[in-house]
Amino acid sequence: MRQRLRDPMTGLLFVLPMLVLFLIFRIAPTLGAAGMSLTDYKVSGEWSFVGVDNYARLLDDPLFLASLRTTLLYVAIYVPLTMLVSLGTALMLNAAIYAKGLFRGMLFLPYVTSFVLAGVIWRWIYEFDGLLNGLLAKVDLGPVGFLEQSSLVLPALAVVSVWKGFGYSMLILLAGLKSIPGSYLEAARVDGASAWQRFRRITLPLLRPALFFVLIIETIGAFQTFDTIYVMTGGGPARASYTLIYGLYEQGFKFFDFGYAATLGMVLFAMVLIVSLVQRRLLDRGTS
Repeated sequence: MRQRLRDPMTGLLFVLPMLVLFLIFRIAPTLGAAGMSLTDYKVSGEWSFVGVDNYARLLDDPLFLASLRTTLLYVAIYVPLTMLVSLGTALMLNAAIYAKGLFRGMLFLPYVTSFVLAGVIWRWIYEFDGLLNGLLAKVDLGPVGFLEQSSLVLPALAVVSVWKGFGYSMLILLAGLKSIPGSYLEAARVDGASAWQRFRRITLPLLRPALFFVLIIETIGAFQTFDTIYVMTGGGPARASYTLIYGLYEQGFKFFDFGYAATLGMVLFAMVLIVSLVQRRLLDRGTS
């Protein structure tokens, strides 16, 4: 028994520092937020137990329902767009012959830049006298208020987030493409399969685990998008970009209603958890 326990205990000792940090900075704050959502905790430190009153308040809050719709709409715009861009760039890099490292570095560069810096740059690009409207003016179009029109602000923000973050998913998909045996594709080409048929029948099925992993992390990231909205729109115009995470920030750090802010955080946590579990179930089914 002692011999059988030696290897697991040795492995546990190696991961123990990271496990302790995970418990302190992940599990403990989550449990603390869950407890705080059942109180009316104020900035002064005073609080009283209110049970599920904060959750009942959510159902009667039109701003919460509007922010929920905005969050889901943003996720529906961002996730497919970033999946297409990440997969497209990964396929191009995989097929490139010259300067692969250079192009990979250039495409990954936005990922390591600050969200605040990206927001400032793209805010200038979207302005009426900015770069994008300047290009539209040359073809007698515009100016367009990308951040001033309610119907355009979420797609405009999604484009910024995709530009900023697609590099990480691109590298994951590129690694998945590299792991596909070239003999499979070569055999299909010899048999007369077109490029589209090789992609659909060989590349896409073998790339499915990487695609589902990217889908999960990008969906979670979309629900948590805050920096770009804070820097570029502040939830506007007319709360058209007022998402759940921005509402959490406003309730907690503008109105100092920490109990209600924690309730919003728990709702967001539950949504992300459910979506992740569903996607994980689909991944297991797709790879079985």
